[in-house]
Amino acid sequence: MKEKTEQERAFKFVRRNERQSKPRTRGLTEIRGPYYTPMGKRYLEDVLETMGDSVDSLKFAAGSFSLLPKKALIELIDLAHRYDVLVSTGGWIEYVLTQGPEVVDKYIRECADVGFDIVEISSGFITIPTDDWLALVKKVQKAGLKAKPEVGIQFGAGGATSPDELAAEGTRDPELAIAQAKRFLEAGAYLIMIESEGITENVKVWRTDVVSKIVNALGIEKVMFEAAEPEVFAWYVKNYGPEVNLFVDHSQIVHLETLRRGIWGTKSLWGRVLTYKG
Repeated sequence: MKEKTEQERAFKFVRRNERQSKPRTRGLTEIRGPYYTPMGKRYLEDVLETMGDSVDSLKFAAGSFSLLPKKALIELIDLAHRYDVLVSTGGWIEYVLTQGPEVVDKYIRECADVGFDIVEISSGFITIPTDDWLALVKKVQKAGLKAKPEVGIQFGAGGATSPDELAAEGTRDPELAIAQAKRFLEAGAYLIMIESEGITENVKVWRTDVVSKIVNALGIEKVMFEAAEPEVFAWYVKNYGPEVNLFVDHSQIVHLETLRRGIWGTKSLWGRVLTYKG
């Protein structure tokens, strides 16, 4: 039996922005699972029992799920599902790809077997042809999973590399990332993940022009932006509204939701984030 995620709230007489009920199609919040800190089922249940209505998906990072006992992994995934939270692999497939097609096939099968909903398909450290990427999208979908390709503009993204090192690597043309994303969406990809490095992470100046190009070309509902820092997700909410899709650390759920609901904010956001349901 699923847990109830929409419960009567305290202080319900105080106005707050309305949010689409889960399963949402906009204003999605994905949270990082175990990486900076371990996360067991008691920890996760505390998070979801209190803020589960604000969480749409849980994303593992850096292949962390491969370090867990299988029983513990399945328990975490099952717990998330009880709170109507989808579970994503994160982008570990780019490591698996280095071990050949047979291992990739086994990886996708095991993702389905243990209960993952989403397989993120990233290539921050490797270069693969777009047609091969598309083949992975189709293979993931054939296994009954949601394919979530990650695109970006930064070579070497994903490993907390220093800004100077990333600058030396150079960046891709945003139009290439957009063209790839369009092909993935045409193939039925669930969402497009936008890598933050080179845009708002590990850069000296934010590339807000890239964000604008992506939104204009793909639409706000088709993309999810990595927003690893409070000033970053506050900027997205300020510029693209409370229904922008964002990936944050699980420690930042409450902070982000106060901005989406319009009940708190910095000076530039205070009382300015509103929704109108006519």
